Amino acid sequence: MRRFGWAAIWLAAMGGAQPALAGEPESFLIENVRILDLGGADPVLSAGDVLVRDGMIVDASGAVPDGVRRIDGNGRVLMAGLVDMHVHIWDRASLGAYLAAGVTTVRNASGMPMHLDLAQRIEAGDLLGPRLITTGPILNSPGPNAQINHQMVSSADEARAAVQAQYGAGFRRIKVYSNLTAEAYAAIHDEAERLGMTVMGHSPEGTRRQGMPHDVPFKIAFENLLDDGFTTFEHTETIVWHGLRDQHDVEAMRELASRIAASGIAVDPTLVAFYNLLRVAETKGGYLTRDGVETLNPLLVAQEQPNYERWTHEDVERNRAAFEFYKLATRILAEEGVSLIAGSDAGIFTNIPGVSLIDELALLEEAGLTRHAVLRAATINPAEVLGEAGEVGAVAAGQRADLLLLDGDPTEDLSVLRSPAAVVAGGHYLDRVELARLLASASVHDIERTKRNVVQGLIAQDADVSALGL
Repeated sequence: MRRFGWAAIWLAAMGGAQPALAGEPESFLIENVRILDLGGADPVLSAGDVLVRDGMIVDASGAVPDGVRRIDGNGRVLMAGLVDMHVHIWDRASLGAYLAAGVTTVRNASGMPMHLDLAQRIEAGDLLGPRLITTGPILNSPGPNAQINHQMVSSADEARAAVQAQYGAGFRRIKVYSNLTAEAYAAIHDEAERLGMTVMGHSPEGTRRQGMPHDVPFKIAFENLLDDGFTTFEHTETIVWHGLRDQHDVEAMRELASRIAASGIAVDPTLVAFYNLLRVAETKGGYLTRDGVETLNPLLVAQEQPNYERWTHEDVERNRAAFEFYKLATRILAEEGVSLIAGSDAGIFTNIPGVSLIDELALLEEAGLTRHAVLRAATINPAEVLGEAGEVGAVAAGQRADLLLLDGDPTEDLSVLRSPAAVVAGGHYLDRVELARLLASASVHDIERTKRNVVQGLIAQDADVSALGL
């Protein structure tokens, strides 16, 4: 597996492996751009200038103050920065990879204490990175999907205590997982609601029993979750597994999609996560060495070796057929009015930070969504789901200056997203040279720091640190 490009080696030698200090945001005017508005029934491009001050977009209709830096956009397209609603960050080294891909906000889906610290440092300008939103540690019960970094709860008392501990630590978002017992899930739901915490994640199934899902129903029916106030259900394949009991039934999927739409719960399809599993199977493991994997955390790569081995030998035709149904199911969700958001599951398996979101957008288009709908899934829809409509997600005065400058129009060709001319993150203008430096820095890892991050996370949830084998 290729580990480092020449730029990463140079950065390591120069001691530049860390994301840059952000410092105070500057004031600047981006002139001569075509501003992309995704808020209406159809996308609109209009000529204009955008003034940025103190990390915010301000009204540029009046006289521009003296001393403001002027940047010629040369007729390029300016749009809101992208949001990746499902990532796994193990260390700050990966932050640059997200910015290099135009991702200016991420929602981390498996929290550790270091994520709260990173979020504060980025917001304060001490560290350059995408705005970081995080859940607490994943709440799960013992079972086939349990992982070492999950916070295990089985009883109602354990579940309530875990939610209270996460709240006390500073987390305000809960992520639940599929093995949760009915008792634990009910307590999580009640305690989160009492504390004003939001809930997202895999749909909890209850204790897994032999014969599930085809011969034995789940302990927790999927329909029972629809009035529980989830912000998002994660992964189309999870919805098919739980909601359809893994039956690839088009009519049943449409009926289920209609009920999800009525519930108001958004769905994060993460098609790219299953696509990458399939590509590993199709290439007999060759996909694991493609360009970009050097930005995956080496500790994660070591832990994923059993999964790499499994998927290298998986049944290609069966999984290819499953993936085609997942794409169809995603299109049906959109057709029935479900709000879709874009997430990549980057940072686990072989899901590369940053660029995996662009891959996800391409797969959403392949599934049948219009480019307008695809772009909204990474901008406006996440803002609405996060309760931040009017604050982020558009190019408008009064919104956070998270922007993406492109050489072409993404409503005509999504591939222009793969090489941004510049990115504005929290008011910091990053040109192509800086974006290349940030991407290279994401390939230079501090394994000892990553170990400390994980160990601190396990200690915070009273987990068995020795089980990690560090």
